[in-house]
Amino acid sequence: MLTILGFAMIATFLVLIMTKKMSPIAALVLIPALFCVAVGKGAHLGDYVIDGVSSLAPTAAMLMFAIVYFGVMIDVGLFDPVVRAILRFCKADPMRVVVGTAVLAAIVSLDGDGSTTFMITVSAMYPLYKRLGMSLVVMTGVAAMANGVMNTVPWGGPTARAATALKLDAADIFVPMIPALLVGLLGVLGLAYVLGLRERRRLGALRIEDEESVVAKEAVLVGAGAAAGPAGPRKRPVGGGVDGGDGGDDDEDLLMGLDPDRPTLRPRLYWFNALLTGVLLTAMILELLPIPVLFLLGAALALSVNYPRLPDQKARIAAHADNVLNVSGMVFAAAVFTGVLQGTGMVDHMAGWLVDTVPEGLGPHMALVTGVLSLPLTYFMSNDGFYFGVLPVLAEAGAAHGVTPLEMARASLVGQPLHMSSPLVPAVYVLVGMARVEFGDHTRFVVKWAALTCLLILAAGILFGTI
Repeated sequence: MLTILGFAMIATFLVLIMTKKMSPIAALVLIPALFCVAVGKGAHLGDYVIDGVSSLAPTAAMLMFAIVYFGVMIDVGLFDPVVRAILRFCKADPMRVVVGTAVLAAIVSLDGDGSTTFMITVSAMYPLYKRLGMSLVVMTGVAAMANGVMNTVPWGGPTARAATALKLDAADIFVPMIPALLVGLLGVLGLAYVLGLRERRRLGALRIEDEESVVAKEAVLVGAGAAAGPAGPRKRPVGGGVDGGDGGDDDEDLLMGLDPDRPTLRPRLYWFNALLTGVLLTAMILELLPIPVLFLLGAALALSVNYPRLPDQKARIAAHADNVLNVSGMVFAAAVFTGVLQGTGMVDHMAGWLVDTVPEGLGPHMALVTGVLSLPLTYFMSNDGFYFGVLPVLAEAGAAHGVTPLEMARASLVGQPLHMSSPLVPAVYVLVGMARVEFGDHTRFVVKWAALTCLLILAAGILFGTI
């Protein structure tokens, strides 16, 4: 019964948000609460929610201060050269813009943190999509898939979890998978090319006769100078009402131009800010301190050095308050969903049912089975739940048929491109929140393409003999 109710809860949630019958925050809270009562454990709802909130509180704190930190870096002009470089490459061609999104997301993903990747990618690419009138779900979908492939780096999380769960060396898991993952990344780039061509046919390629003029006049970043000060004239995006976009010409969608003389810029502190960001990302990769602590310290230092006057600091925090509230609110709402799933035992029964449904005859092919199962399981479960709860059971079944733990661990990484768009992944709310895309629109667009990318990696892994 718990298995049926668990799948029914997830299906109800997805249907409601994809059909826009409920907002994601409301659905994440009300649907699990209703099902918690339905399974007869309504009296424990408070305990489940508190457990979920406690487990996600560090993530919420990290996202809050990371948004403030990168928001300040945007305000002071740290990413202005990146936008200019991308503009020169893209030349207002939608195809180049989409491919550039995939490349940028893949490169930034090397830091191993999805939230950071999405903040930098959206900050750089959002202005181009808005200016050209391109579909924003293309941006979020491509960025999520590129990050999902790169999320398999040993310091990114899934590989380390698989190594820990099966007592293996992370390098032994990851290095042989590199060719298959490269195929997956090429698949994402190929998809970006096709989607870009589709956008080009829909919109056409603009002619830019004076790139430097366009860079100066049109380069914009999310939220830059939004709180106070003459940060440049407000501009309405070209081609409002783009399919999968943010809902037309609402005031919140108006863009602030990045005036080279805007008061938030700190050109004399450019190298300080670049060094601070480099040190922060390095410390995060080396795990010198917990990530929430690093971003808390980084945000405080960035604010204090760039804006020593208290009113200026308050203005910068207020400028990014909407993003902070939207993302942190979504994370805490997701805590209700995960708390009920785990507390009621639904997720354990669902995983057990899926494992038990594997036919005995597929025993010698358990690596293939694990790769296929990693798609739905990592989408409906947290990585911790899958790698520490399900993978050991699958690995034990595979060992009985001569399948090595290394093959099982590599196969378990296949589902990551889809996992990064799961409603249980806090980083995806940063992506859709900053891009002003409805989560349901993102889900409807990305699931099929992400699943295809996962299967491409699985096929390549089998072909190369690593799975």
